[in-house]
Amino acid sequence: MNIAVIGSGYVGLVSGTCFSEMGNKVTCVDIDQKKIAKLENGIIPIYEPGLERMVLKNVENKNLFFTTDLSEAISDAEIVFIAVGTPMGADGSADLQYVLNVAKSIGQKMVKKLVVVDKSTVPIGTADKVKATIQKELDARKSDLEFDVVSNPEFLKEGAAINDFMKPDRVVIGADSEYAFGKMKQLYSPFFRTHDRFITMDIRSAEMTKYAANTMLATKISFMNEIANICERVGADANKVRIGIGSDKRIGYSFIYPGVGYGGSCFPKDVKALKKIAEENGYKATLIESVENVNDAQKLVIANKIIKRFGEDLSGLTFGLWGLAFKPGTDDMREAPAIYIVKELVKRGAKVKAYDPKAIVEAKEFYLKDVNNIEYFESKYEVLKGSVALILLTEWKEFRSPDFEELKVKLKNPIIFDGRNQYNAFNLGDKGFEYFQIGK
Repeated sequence: MNIAVIGSGYVGLVSGTCFSEMGNKVTCVDIDQKKIAKLENGIIPIYEPGLERMVLKNVENKNLFFTTDLSEAISDAEIVFIAVGTPMGADGSADLQYVLNVAKSIGQKMVKKLVVVDKSTVPIGTADKVKATIQKELDARKSDLEFDVVSNPEFLKEGAAINDFMKPDRVVIGADSEYAFGKMKQLYSPFFRTHDRFITMDIRSAEMTKYAANTMLATKISFMNEIANICERVGADANKVRIGIGSDKRIGYSFIYPGVGYGGSCFPKDVKALKKIAEENGYKATLIESVENVNDAQKLVIANKIIKRFGEDLSGLTFGLWGLAFKPGTDDMREAPAIYIVKELVKRGAKVKAYDPKAIVEAKEFYLKDVNNIEYFESKYEVLKGSVALILLTEWKEFRSPDFEELKVKLKNPIIFDGRNQYNAFNLGDKGFEYFQIGK
Protein backbone atom coordinates (compact mmCIF):
# COMPACT_ATOMS: atom_id res chain seq x y z
CA MET A 1 0.00 0.00 0.00
CA ASN A 2 1.05 3.63 -0.48
CA ILE A 3 1.13 5.46 2.84
CA ALA A 4 1.88 9.05 3.84
CA VAL A 5 2.80 9.91 7.42
CA ILE A 6 2.66 13.61 8.23
CA GLY A 7 4.91 14.46 11.14
CA SER A 8 8.31 12.78 11.52
CA GLY A 9 8.66 12.95 15.27
CA TYR A 10 8.66 9.97 17.58
CA VAL A 11 5.28 8.46 16.66
CA GLY A 12 5.42 9.37 12.99
CA LEU A 13 8.93 8.10 12.35
CA VAL A 14 8.45 4.83 14.24
CA SER A 15 5.06 4.19 12.59
CA GLY A 16 6.22 5.04 9.09
CA THR A 17 9.37 2.95 9.43
CA CYS A 18 7.48 -0.09 10.72
CA PHE A 19 4.89 0.16 7.94
CA SER A 20 7.73 0.27 5.39
CA GLU A 21 9.28 -2.80 7.00
CA MET A 22 6.21 -4.76 5.86
CA GLY A 23 6.74 -3.74 2.25
CA ASN A 24 4.52 -0.68 2.04
CA LYS A 25 5.75 2.42 0.25
CA VAL A 26 5.84 5.06 2.97
CA THR A 27 6.57 8.76 2.63
CA CYS A 28 7.22 10.66 5.84
CA VAL A 29 6.50 14.38 5.70
CA ASP A 30 7.72 17.17 7.95
CA ILE A 31 7.88 20.97 7.64
CA ASP A 32 11.28 20.95 9.36
CA GLN A 33 13.71 21.00 6.45
CA LYS A 34 16.72 20.31 8.67
CA LYS A 35 15.09 17.22 10.14
CA ILE A 36 14.19 15.88 6.69
CA ALA A 37 17.71 16.58 5.42
CA LYS A 38 19.16 14.63 8.35
CA LEU A 39 16.78 11.72 7.78
CA GLU A 40 17.68 11.64 4.08
CA ASN A 41 21.32 11.40 5.16
CA GLY A 42 20.63 8.58 7.60
CA ILE A 43 20.79 10.73 10.74
CA ILE A 44 18.01 9.75 13.15
CA PRO A 45 16.85 12.66 15.37
CA ILE A 46 15.66 10.47 18.27
CA TYR A 47 17.10 7.52 20.15
CA GLU A 48 15.00 4.37 19.97
CA PRO A 49 16.58 0.89 19.99
CA GLY A 50 16.45 -0.72 16.54
CA LEU A 51 15.04 2.33 14.76
CA GLU A 52 18.18 3.53 12.98
CA ARG A 53 18.90 0.11 11.49
CA MET A 54 15.33 -0.25 10.26
CA VAL A 55 15.24 3.24 8.76
CA LEU A 56 18.49 2.76 6.85
CA LYS A 57 17.40 -0.66 5.60
CA ASN A 58 14.08 0.54 4.21
CA VAL A 59 15.52 3.69 2.67
CA GLU A 60 18.00 1.46 0.84
CA ASN A 61 15.17 -0.87 -0.21
CA LYS A 62 13.23 2.15 -1.51
CA ASN A 63 10.27 1.51 0.78
CA LEU A 64 10.80 4.61 2.93
CA PHE A 65 11.05 8.20 1.72
CA PHE A 66 11.28 11.64 3.34
CA THR A 67 10.02 14.97 2.04
CA THR A 68 8.78 18.42 3.01
CA ASP A 69 6.31 18.40 0.10
CA LEU A 70 2.86 17.34 1.32
CA SER A 71 1.36 17.39 -2.18
CA GLU A 72 3.99 14.93 -3.40
CA ALA A 73 3.46 12.66 -0.41
CA ILE A 74 -0.33 12.35 -0.69
CA SER A 75 -0.62 12.35 -4.48
CA ASP A 76 -0.65 8.54 -4.73
CA ALA A 77 -1.36 7.68 -1.08
CA GLU A 78 -4.28 5.50 -0.03
CA ILE A 79 -3.94 6.23 3.67
CA VAL A 80 -2.61 9.43 5.25
CA PHE A 81 -1.58 9.44 8.91
CA ILE A 82 -1.58 12.63 10.94
CA ALA A 83 1.21 12.21 13.51
CA VAL A 84 2.09 15.77 14.47
CA GLY A 85 2.50 16.99 18.03
CA THR A 86 -0.36 17.93 20.33
CA PRO A 87 1.52 19.89 22.99
CA MET A 88 -0.10 20.61 26.31
CA GLY A 89 -1.65 24.05 26.59
CA ALA A 90 -1.38 26.26 29.66
CA ASP A 91 -4.72 24.94 30.92
CA GLY A 92 -3.74 21.29 30.49
CA SER A 93 -5.71 20.73 27.28
CA ALA A 94 -4.15 19.34 24.09
CA ASP A 95 -3.27 21.97 21.50
CA LEU A 96 -4.80 20.93 18.17
CA GLN A 97 -3.42 23.70 15.98
CA TYR A 98 -0.89 21.44 14.23
CA VAL A 99 -3.41 18.64 13.67
CA LEU A 100 -5.96 21.02 12.17
CA ASN A 101 -3.32 22.78 10.05
CA VAL A 102 -2.43 19.41 8.54
CA ALA A 103 -6.12 18.64 7.98
CA LYS A 104 -6.50 21.97 6.18
CA SER A 105 -3.51 21.20 3.94
CA ILE A 106 -4.90 17.75 3.13
CA GLY A 107 -8.21 19.31 2.09
CA GLN A 108 -6.38 21.78 -0.12
CA LYS A 109 -4.08 19.27 -1.80
CA MET A 110 -5.77 15.85 -1.94
CA VAL A 111 -6.43 14.55 -5.46
CA LYS A 112 -8.07 11.17 -4.78
CA LYS A 113 -10.13 9.33 -2.20
CA LEU A 114 -8.25 9.07 1.09
CA VAL A 115 -8.46 7.48 4.48
CA VAL A 116 -7.14 10.13 6.89
CA VAL A 117 -5.96 8.67 10.20
CA ASP A 118 -5.48 10.51 13.48
CA LYS A 119 -2.38 8.84 14.96
CA SER A 120 -1.61 11.73 17.30
CA THR A 121 -3.10 11.55 20.77
CA VAL A 122 -6.07 13.88 20.48
CA PRO A 123 -9.10 14.84 22.60
CA ILE A 124 -12.43 13.15 22.08
CA GLY A 125 -14.21 14.80 19.17
CA THR A 126 -11.05 15.71 17.23
CA ALA A 127 -11.96 13.46 14.29
CA ASP A 128 -15.11 15.54 13.81
CA LYS A 129 -12.99 18.70 13.68
CA VAL A 130 -10.55 17.11 11.23
CA LYS A 131 -13.42 15.98 9.03
CA ALA A 132 -15.04 19.42 9.06
CA THR A 133 -11.72 21.13 8.29
CA ILE A 134 -10.99 18.90 5.31
CA GLN A 135 -14.55 19.21 4.01
CA LYS A 136 -14.44 23.00 4.26
CA GLU A 137 -11.36 23.10 2.01
CA LEU A 138 -12.91 20.66 -0.47
CA ASP A 139 -16.06 22.79 -0.60
CA ALA A 140 -13.93 25.86 -1.30
CA ARG A 141 -12.40 23.93 -4.20
CA LYS A 142 -15.86 22.81 -5.32
CA SER A 143 -14.52 19.26 -5.14
CA ASP A 144 -16.60 16.14 -4.57
CA LEU A 145 -13.64 13.98 -3.52
CA GLU A 146 -14.53 11.47 -0.80
CA PHE A 147 -12.55 10.74 2.35
CA ASP A 148 -12.85 8.96 5.68
CA VAL A 149 -11.44 10.03 9.01
CA VAL A 150 -10.21 7.27 11.32
CA SER A 151 -8.88 7.23 14.87
CA ASN A 152 -5.97 4.83 15.37
CA PRO A 153 -4.31 5.58 18.72
CA GLU A 154 -0.75 4.44 19.30
CA PHE A 155 0.33 2.40 22.33
CA LEU A 156 4.10 2.55 21.97
CA LYS A 157 6.48 2.36 24.92
CA GLU A 158 9.61 4.46 24.52
CA GLY A 159 12.57 2.13 24.50
CA ALA A 160 10.47 -0.74 23.12
CA ALA A 161 8.52 1.02 20.38
CA ILE A 162 9.73 -1.08 17.46
CA ASN A 163 8.74 -4.34 19.15
CA ASP A 164 5.43 -2.83 20.29
CA PHE A 165 4.58 -1.81 16.74
CA MET A 166 5.74 -4.98 15.02
CA LYS A 167 4.06 -7.26 17.59
CA PRO A 168 1.10 -5.25 18.88
CA ASP A 169 -1.04 -6.28 21.85
CA ARG A 170 -3.92 -4.73 19.98
CA VAL A 171 -4.71 -2.37 17.13
CA VAL A 172 -7.62 -0.07 17.91
CA ILE A 173 -9.51 1.39 14.97
CA GLY A 174 -12.32 3.90 15.26
CA ALA A 175 -14.21 4.56 12.03
CA ASP A 176 -17.71 5.05 10.67
CA SER A 177 -17.51 3.22 7.34
CA GLU A 178 -16.81 -0.35 6.27
CA TYR A 179 -14.48 0.97 3.57
CA ALA A 180 -12.25 2.60 6.20
CA PHE A 181 -12.30 -0.48 8.44
CA GLY A 182 -11.36 -2.60 5.42
CA LYS A 183 -8.44 -0.40 4.43
CA MET A 184 -7.04 -0.34 7.96
CA LYS A 185 -7.42 -4.09 8.31
CA GLN A 186 -5.54 -4.58 5.06
CA LEU A 187 -2.73 -2.34 6.31
CA TYR A 188 -2.38 -4.00 9.72
CA SER A 189 -2.98 -7.65 8.72
CA PRO A 190 0.75 -8.41 8.31
CA PHE A 191 1.34 -7.46 11.95
CA PHE A 192 -0.69 -10.29 13.47
CA ARG A 193 -1.83 -13.74 12.42
CA THR A 194 -5.09 -13.74 14.36
CA HIS A 195 -7.56 -10.90 14.02
CA ASP A 196 -8.79 -10.90 17.61
CA ARG A 197 -6.24 -8.16 18.25
CA PHE A 198 -7.79 -5.95 15.56
CA ILE A 199 -10.39 -4.07 17.59
CA THR A 200 -12.97 -1.93 15.84
CA MET A 201 -15.23 0.67 17.44
CA ASP A 202 -16.76 4.09 16.91
CA ILE A 203 -14.37 7.00 16.52
CA ARG A 204 -14.99 8.71 19.87
CA SER A 205 -14.48 5.47 21.78
CA ALA A 206 -11.15 4.96 20.00
CA GLU A 207 -10.06 8.49 20.89
CA MET A 208 -11.04 7.87 24.51
CA THR A 209 -9.25 4.50 24.64
CA LYS A 210 -5.80 6.10 24.40
CA TYR A 211 -6.45 8.51 27.26
CA ALA A 212 -8.06 5.81 29.38
CA ALA A 213 -5.16 3.39 28.84
CA ASN A 214 -2.43 5.86 29.77
CA THR A 215 -4.35 7.23 32.73
CA MET A 216 -4.98 3.71 34.02
CA LEU A 217 -1.25 2.95 33.93
CA ALA A 218 -0.43 6.28 35.58
CA THR A 219 -3.00 5.44 38.25
CA LYS A 220 -1.25 2.16 39.05
CA ILE A 221 2.06 3.99 39.44
CA SER A 222 0.64 6.67 41.72
CA PHE A 223 -1.30 4.10 43.72
CA MET A 224 1.83 2.05 44.41
CA ASN A 225 3.79 5.16 45.33
CA GLU A 226 1.02 6.16 47.73
CA ILE A 227 1.20 2.69 49.29
CA ALA A 228 5.01 3.01 49.51
CA ASN A 229 4.72 6.30 51.36
CA ILE A 230 2.31 4.73 53.84
CA CYS A 231 4.61 1.71 54.23
CA GLU A 232 7.47 3.99 55.29
CA ARG A 233 5.33 5.47 58.03
CA VAL A 234 3.99 2.20 59.44
CA GLY A 235 7.19 0.15 59.22
CA ALA A 236 6.18 -2.04 56.28
CA ASP A 237 8.29 -2.86 53.20
CA ALA A 238 6.70 -1.67 49.93
CA ASN A 239 8.84 -4.10 47.93
CA LYS A 240 7.30 -7.05 49.75
CA VAL A 241 3.82 -5.54 49.55
CA ARG A 242 4.28 -5.21 45.78
CA ILE A 243 5.02 -8.93 45.50
CA GLY A 244 2.07 -9.73 47.73
CA ILE A 245 -0.46 -7.81 45.67
CA GLY A 246 1.14 -8.46 42.27
CA SER A 247 0.66 -12.20 42.67
CA ASP A 248 -3.08 -11.54 42.41
CA LYS A 249 -3.81 -12.03 38.70
CA ARG A 250 -6.45 -9.33 38.85
CA ILE A 251 -3.70 -6.84 39.72
CA GLY A 252 -0.48 -8.19 38.18
CA TYR A 253 3.06 -6.90 38.57
CA SER A 254 3.17 -4.32 35.77
CA PHE A 255 3.41 -0.67 36.77
CA ILE A 256 3.40 -1.29 40.53
CA TYR A 257 7.07 -0.63 41.26
CA PRO A 258 7.65 2.06 43.90
CA GLY A 259 9.74 4.92 42.57
CA VAL A 260 10.12 8.63 41.96
CA GLY A 261 7.03 8.97 39.78
CA TYR A 262 6.23 8.85 36.09
CA GLY A 263 7.47 11.25 33.41
CA GLY A 264 7.82 11.26 29.64
CA SER A 265 5.75 12.60 26.80
CA CYS A 266 2.56 10.63 27.38
CA PHE A 267 1.44 10.02 30.95
CA PRO A 268 1.78 13.58 32.30
CA LYS A 269 0.21 15.16 29.23
CA ASP A 270 -2.60 12.63 28.85
CA VAL A 271 -3.57 12.67 32.53
CA LYS A 272 -3.84 16.47 32.43
CA ALA A 273 -5.74 16.39 29.15
CA LEU A 274 -8.27 13.81 30.35
CA LYS A 275 -8.85 15.81 33.52
CA LYS A 276 -9.46 18.89 31.34
CA ILE A 277 -11.80 16.97 29.03
CA ALA A 278 -13.84 15.91 32.06
CA GLU A 279 -14.00 19.50 33.34
CA GLU A 280 -15.14 20.80 29.96
CA ASN A 281 -17.97 18.30 30.04
CA GLY A 282 -19.15 19.17 33.53
CA TYR A 283 -17.44 16.40 35.48
CA LYS A 284 -14.78 16.71 38.19
CA ALA A 285 -12.37 13.79 37.76
CA THR A 286 -11.33 13.50 41.40
CA LEU A 287 -9.38 10.25 41.04
CA ILE A 288 -7.46 11.47 38.00
CA GLU A 289 -6.63 14.72 39.78
CA SER A 290 -5.28 12.72 42.72
CA VAL A 291 -3.12 10.59 40.40
CA GLU A 292 -1.47 13.77 39.16
CA ASN A 293 -1.06 15.27 42.63
CA VAL A 294 0.55 12.12 44.03
CA ASN A 295 2.96 11.99 41.10
CA ASP A 296 3.96 15.65 41.45
CA ALA A 297 4.81 15.08 45.11
CA GLN A 298 6.59 11.77 44.42
CA LYS A 299 9.16 13.44 42.20
CA LEU A 300 10.61 15.15 45.27
CA VAL A 301 10.57 12.18 47.66
CA ILE A 302 14.26 11.40 47.09
CA ALA A 303 15.19 15.08 47.38
CA ASN A 304 13.34 15.19 50.70
CA LYS A 305 15.24 12.11 51.93
CA ILE A 306 18.51 13.82 51.01
CA ILE A 307 17.50 16.99 52.86
CA LYS A 308 16.47 14.96 55.90
CA ARG A 309 19.86 13.22 55.89
CA PHE A 310 22.13 16.22 55.14
CA GLY A 311 20.05 19.20 56.25
CA GLU A 312 18.29 22.09 54.53
CA ASP A 313 21.54 23.78 53.49
CA LEU A 314 23.44 21.60 50.99
CA SER A 315 26.18 24.14 50.27
CA GLY A 316 29.57 22.54 49.70
CA LEU A 317 28.09 19.09 49.05
CA THR A 318 28.40 17.24 45.74
CA PHE A 319 26.07 14.41 44.73
CA GLY A 320 26.72 11.78 42.06
CA LEU A 321 23.67 11.12 39.88
CA TRP A 322 22.97 8.05 37.76
CA GLY A 323 20.14 8.52 35.29
CA LEU A 324 18.59 11.60 33.66
CA ALA A 325 16.07 10.12 31.20
CA PHE A 326 12.58 9.49 32.55
CA LYS A 327 13.03 5.76 31.87
CA PRO A 328 15.70 3.44 30.42
CA GLY A 329 15.92 2.84 26.68
CA THR A 330 15.34 6.46 25.67
CA ASP A 331 16.95 9.91 25.75
CA ASP A 332 13.59 11.52 26.54
CA MET A 333 13.71 13.85 29.56
CA ARG A 334 10.25 15.35 29.30
CA GLU A 335 8.84 15.61 32.84
CA ALA A 336 11.70 13.38 34.09
CA PRO A 337 12.02 13.24 37.90
CA ALA A 338 15.72 14.08 37.49
CA ILE A 339 14.82 17.60 36.40
CA TYR A 340 12.95 18.33 39.61
CA ILE A 341 15.44 16.61 41.91
CA VAL A 342 18.50 18.30 40.41
CA LYS A 343 16.89 21.74 40.59
CA GLU A 344 15.81 21.17 44.20
CA LEU A 345 19.33 20.16 45.26
CA VAL A 346 21.06 22.95 43.37
CA LYS A 347 18.61 25.49 44.79
CA ARG A 348 19.88 24.49 48.23
CA GLY A 349 23.52 24.99 47.28
CA ALA A 350 24.51 21.49 46.18
CA LYS A 351 26.55 20.51 43.15
CA VAL A 352 25.57 17.55 40.97
CA LYS A 353 27.79 15.28 38.87
CA ALA A 354 25.57 13.41 36.40
CA TYR A 355 25.82 10.44 34.07
CA ASP A 356 23.26 8.92 31.70
CA PRO A 357 23.97 6.59 28.75
CA LYS A 358 21.77 8.56 26.32
CA ALA A 359 20.24 11.72 27.80
CA ILE A 360 23.24 13.98 28.54
CA VAL A 361 22.79 16.03 25.36
CA GLU A 362 19.08 16.52 26.12
CA ALA A 363 19.95 17.69 29.62
CA LYS A 364 22.69 20.07 28.48
CA GLU A 365 20.81 21.61 25.56
CA PHE A 366 17.24 21.69 26.87
CA TYR A 367 16.04 20.49 30.24
CA LEU A 368 18.88 21.54 32.53
CA LYS A 369 20.61 24.10 30.33
CA ASP A 370 19.97 26.92 32.83
CA VAL A 371 21.31 24.96 35.80
CA ASN A 372 24.88 26.02 36.58
CA ASN A 373 25.93 23.64 39.35
CA ILE A 374 25.72 20.44 37.31
CA GLU A 375 28.58 18.69 35.54
CA TYR A 376 28.25 15.78 33.09
CA PHE A 377 30.51 12.74 32.77
CA GLU A 378 31.00 9.91 30.28
CA SER A 379 31.31 7.14 32.87
CA LYS A 380 29.10 6.18 35.77
CA TYR A 381 32.04 5.76 38.11
CA GLU A 382 33.49 9.19 37.30
CA VAL A 383 30.57 10.95 39.00
CA LEU A 384 31.38 9.29 42.32
CA LYS A 385 34.73 10.96 43.01
CA GLY A 386 34.22 13.70 45.58
CA SER A 387 30.51 12.97 45.93
CA VAL A 388 28.97 12.57 49.37
CA ALA A 389 26.31 10.17 48.06
CA LEU A 390 25.03 8.43 44.93
CA ILE A 391 21.50 9.10 43.64
CA LEU A 392 19.94 6.54 41.26
CA LEU A 393 16.99 7.82 39.22
CA THR A 394 16.83 5.75 36.02
CA GLU A 395 17.01 1.95 35.99
CA TRP A 396 19.37 1.48 33.04
CA LYS A 397 20.74 -2.06 32.82
CA GLU A 398 24.31 -0.89 33.41
CA PHE A 399 23.25 0.37 36.84
CA ARG A 400 21.66 -2.88 38.00
CA SER A 401 24.70 -4.61 39.43
CA PRO A 402 27.56 -2.14 39.98
CA ASP A 403 30.82 -2.79 41.75
CA PHE A 404 29.79 -1.79 45.26
CA GLU A 405 33.37 -1.98 46.53
CA GLU A 406 34.37 0.61 43.95
CA LEU A 407 31.42 2.74 45.03
CA LYS A 408 32.68 2.65 48.61
CA VAL A 409 36.19 3.61 47.54
CA LYS A 410 35.17 6.51 45.30
CA LEU A 411 32.34 8.04 47.34
CA LYS A 412 33.21 10.27 50.28
CA ASN A 413 30.49 8.48 52.21
CA PRO A 414 29.01 5.05 51.38
CA ILE A 415 25.48 6.45 50.93
CA ILE A 416 22.97 5.55 48.20
CA PHE A 417 19.62 7.17 47.54
CA ASP A 418 17.80 4.69 45.29
CA GLY A 419 14.83 6.22 43.50
CA ARG A 420 13.97 2.96 41.73
CA ASN A 421 14.59 0.41 44.51
CA GLN A 422 17.10 -1.33 42.26
CA TYR A 423 19.38 -2.43 45.09
CA ASN A 424 16.76 -3.64 47.55
CA ALA A 425 17.94 -7.24 47.25
CA PHE A 426 21.66 -6.50 47.75
CA ASN A 427 21.56 -6.13 51.56
CA LEU A 428 23.63 -2.97 51.30
CA GLY A 429 23.44 -2.38 55.04
CA ASP A 430 25.57 -5.50 55.50
CA LYS A 431 28.07 -4.07 53.00
CA GLY A 432 28.56 -0.92 55.05
CA PHE A 433 26.23 1.39 53.09
CA GLU A 434 23.59 3.81 54.27
CA TYR A 435 20.80 2.86 51.88
CA PHE A 436 17.70 4.96 51.29
CA GLN A 437 14.91 3.66 49.06
CA ILE A 438 11.22 4.23 48.35
CA GLY A 439 8.68 2.68 50.69
CA LYS A 440 10.93 1.33 53.44
